[in-house]
Amino acid sequence: MEWTGRTVREVRRRGAAAVQTVRLAWEGPGRERDLMAQAGKAALAAWLAWAVAGWWLAAPMAFVAPWAAVVLVESTVYRSLAHGMQQLAAIAVGTVVATALGLVLDDSLVTMALVLPTVLLLGQWQRLGSQGVYAATGALFVLTSSGPVTVAASAARIAEAVFGAVVGVAVNAFVRPPVYLRDTRSALEDATREAQDILDSVADGLDTGEWDEQEAGDWHERALRLGRLVEQARSAIGWSRESMRVNPRGRRTHAVAPPGETYADALVVLDYVAVHTAGVTRTVWETVDQSGRAALPSAGITRSYATFLRHTARAIRLYHGTRFAPSGHDDSAARALREAVGELHRTLDAFRRQLPGVATDDPDALVTYGTLLAQAHRLADQLVHD
Repeated sequence: MEWTGRTVREVRRRGAAAVQTVRLAWEGPGRERDLMAQAGKAALAAWLAWAVAGWWLAAPMAFVAPWAAVVLVESTVYRSLAHGMQQLAAIAVGTVVATALGLVLDDSLVTMALVLPTVLLLGQWQRLGSQGVYAATGALFVLTSSGPVTVAASAARIAEAVFGAVVGVAVNAFVRPPVYLRDTRSALEDATREAQDILDSVADGLDTGEWDEQEAGDWHERALRLGRLVEQARSAIGWSRESMRVNPRGRRTHAVAPPGETYADALVVLDYVAVHTAGVTRTVWETVDQSGRAALPSAGITRSYATFLRHTARAIRLYHGTRFAPSGHDDSAARALREAVGELHRTLDAFRRQLPGVATDDPDALVTYGTLLAQAHRLADQLVHD
């Protein structure tokens, strides 16, 4: 009964997740709609390939065409094209080797024992990439067919694979070709918002002087996760750039700026933000660490640094607005950013002048805050762009 209960709960959970996916896809653009669109395109490509190869031409192994069409409706048009060429090369290699040995030996069992190790080894060729395994698939198409091995039948297998590949690539390229610009912008926005939230939370804690080891540890954990969000944004930029290659839809997309210098510059700034935020939160955490490795800083330092953190959070918010403005460039937001960064520099200068007088008895603390101060200056310089 317990196993049945777990199975029922798992089925319900997965069913609810599927319903949620359908609902999100229906409500508006997003990852769920993209996934459903790709699934529908793969089904369409298979149907078209079968309609021609199986229904119209009545090819003896017509399933090869829809199979090739399905697997080549990939996540990007460039990947469909590149993998399609590699896959066809691998299938051709396997087909040729199997046909040659099959004609010579005239024994499918012995031929298979010799062919499969050979084509699997050939499939490791670097130029075939991840599609090298299809060399064995091409060989099996030849050796497991019901009729005798002939050059004409093998040529038909290759032709069916070529036709299916053409259909799959064409459907992926011309029927709502995938573009991941929205995912990239979303990833950058998530990292930016999280950086602002962390800095504001730490600033509130420093300003009031009310924080403990657990809360400081939570801030530091969030700062470390911010670094992972930046890595996710970097990966999303890579996907976006690939999705724009040989993509007719990408050339017509104007809703979001292409992942060029704008996104690359934003990623550099977010790297600085993540490093600086992790350093700040670690310092704050160590001040309340029960091991006693650092002394609790004075109220003067914490309040000054809280002011700096708030200015940093505001500058990051304005930077995001200037980089991803709907019109491409917002002059008023750019002016506001320059003013915010100027105020940030003035805050840092005041903090630098204050630091030697309050940290004279603790050289280690002076070094720590001096390092953070240098990081903060580099961050402020990065927030202003031409």
